[in-house]
Amino acid sequence: MAKLLETFPCVPSTERGRGILISGDPKSDSILYCNGRSVFIRSLRQPQDVQVYGEHGYAVTVARYSPNGEWIASADVSGTVRVWGTDNGFVLKNEFRVLAGRIDDLQWSFDGLRIVASGDGKGKSLVRSFAWDSGNTMGDFDGHSRRVLSCTFKPTRPFRIATCGEDFLVNFYDGPPFKFHSSHREHSNFVNCIRYSPDGTKFITVSSDKKGMIYDGKTGDKIGELASEDGHKGSIYAVSWSPDSKRVLTVSADKSAKVWEVAEDGTVGSVIKTLTFMESGGAEDMLVGCLWQNDHLIIVSLGGTMSLYSADDMDKPPLLFSGHIKNVTSLAILGTDQKTILSCSYDGLIVKWLQGVGYCCKLQMKDNTKIKRLAATESGLFLTGFDNKVWRIPLTGNEFGAAEHVDIGHQPLDISIAVDSPEPTTLVSFDSGVALLNGLSILNKIDLGFAVAASVISPDGREAIVGGQDGKLHIYSVSEDNSLKEEAVLEKHRGALTVIRYFPDLTMFASGDANREAVVWDRETKQVKLNNMLFHTARINCLAWSPNNRMVATGSIDTCVIVYEVDKPASSRITARNAHLGGVNAVGFVDECTVASSGEDAAVRLWQIEPQ
Repeated sequence: MAKLLETFPCVPSTERGRGILISGDPKSDSILYCNGRSVFIRSLRQPQDVQVYGEHGYAVTVARYSPNGEWIASADVSGTVRVWGTDNGFVLKNEFRVLAGRIDDLQWSFDGLRIVASGDGKGKSLVRSFAWDSGNTMGDFDGHSRRVLSCTFKPTRPFRIATCGEDFLVNFYDGPPFKFHSSHREHSNFVNCIRYSPDGTKFITVSSDKKGMIYDGKTGDKIGELASEDGHKGSIYAVSWSPDSKRVLTVSADKSAKVWEVAEDGTVGSVIKTLTFMESGGAEDMLVGCLWQNDHLIIVSLGGTMSLYSADDMDKPPLLFSGHIKNVTSLAILGTDQKTILSCSYDGLIVKWLQGVGYCCKLQMKDNTKIKRLAATESGLFLTGFDNKVWRIPLTGNEFGAAEHVDIGHQPLDISIAVDSPEPTTLVSFDSGVALLNGLSILNKIDLGFAVAASVISPDGREAIVGGQDGKLHIYSVSEDNSLKEEAVLEKHRGALTVIRYFPDLTMFASGDANREAVVWDRETKQVKLNNMLFHTARINCLAWSPNNRMVATGSIDTCVIVYEVDKPASSRITARNAHLGGVNAVGFVDECTVASSGEDAAVRLWQIEPQ
């Protein structure tokens, strides 16, 4: 049996020049955000308490709790809204095709019976309000000519809806059935976000023209604006009201968040606190999302980092939630400290996690270098990308050193380190051969004469195994002059090799292929030790051995992690189904009974394996 222990979740997906939407449930003190096709439910009281909903067929853009907290409505780029329960396995209540294009915002009415959604579409179909249970349309929403970026429902009677978008307009509708009431054009650029105050007396808009406008909640008339003094110097992407309707939180491309005191009559808003976000020093520090929930202030940077401030003490350093935005391609478990996990995503972000704690620190490769593989020792990391380079990064505690690289002249495919050899040797494979490195010095580059697909070097550095596109395993001895001598060729696989890994005590090794099969081999006799490992339904991407030499784990693009016990038939496997939406890219054993996995959903998960 495989039991999920922990999830180290990804952070919200972001887009430069656009705000993002995060929402929450004040009752449970949890928040919702989206990444890829998944909706993440994360507790602010226990940040490691994470649930994931992954039933959308397209990238999800927004998700919101119903007023009673029992339902969640989520929308995606296809214009589909799904309404599903927060309990009992996220049971689906309804699914509606609301718009012809991407949905950018969605809001519930205060009684939980109606939903309004806005975004992109055809003709006038840019905003739609409908009944949450039947999908019946409730009115017409004329007045916008371009994409509607945000919408808001008045939280008290009489019902009102306000919208804003790329046509610089703020439109006001009354109903139901809803119909056009008035339109305002005070902004001179995209109006990015619109929100009603919790008491329903006012609503506010923020725009890329660096301004914020305040309107009467019942009539829709403009009554004031945010003061320009100490105001934002860049586009304002998002706004959120305090629970008492007296203050608002805004975030901007100028890398700052500001808390404003709004006059009771709404005529003016004055800055009372500025929160500056500085992490990388680059564009990733721009702030694109915010939420004021209970006594928490949450701001989100373009790089995805979420900063959690206390509304009662804004001078207190924030609690940071960070992680990956893109798919995680590789994992490494540090040898002497089995509680430390390193993960690397395609966009060049390396994150260090601690079991039982979560996020520790991260490093973003310069120039957004794309990373394919990661290998690690206690002293540093070796990485390969898509630019013919092998990178080395020193690691000291929680500090990453300066990255150095060497160009091997070919795009690397696989990388492994002989960690137990006197002078650790690194084996890097490319399409037609392999290269042996000591640090960043190329010892030898060898053309093997066949199409290479995967490789590994033994921990003692005396042997290397190279797998070909033809499914054959070539075993080489490594001489003192760093040349390779072929000792054997093994044939069992029916597809291109994708991964090869040595047993910790070197008595066996395992291999996996693109034809969904894994094989455990006896190293001395070169015979198959465990076969019929054919329980994946698609290509095997990764493989790892347990420290106690008893189990081997495989991960596949079929979304499953399968663990086999070497001394039992393959049919007695242990399977973690739907481990990662989109496929599993990397696995590794944290200890004898805990497996770490990562995949296309940009998350890292820990599984407890209980042998049958």
